Amino acid sequence: MIVVPVKEGENIEKALKKFKRKFEKTGIVKELRSRQQFDKPSVTKRLKKERAVYVQKLQQVED
Repeated sequence: MIVVPVKEGENIEKALKKFKRKFEKTGIVKELRSRQQFDKPSVTKRLKKERAVYVQKLQQVED
């Protein structure tokens, strides 16, 4: 369970923003979306490899 302590006089929108950030970091939504349909292990592996290549290219461009 995600707990966001709200301090005295703190804006509710700010606390909500903190909650959303913490919730996003947990990866629950991402996992739920991936579980909506079954992906074969070979497809998952291929997508993971393609993503790794893409990220590596981005890092090379930055350097």
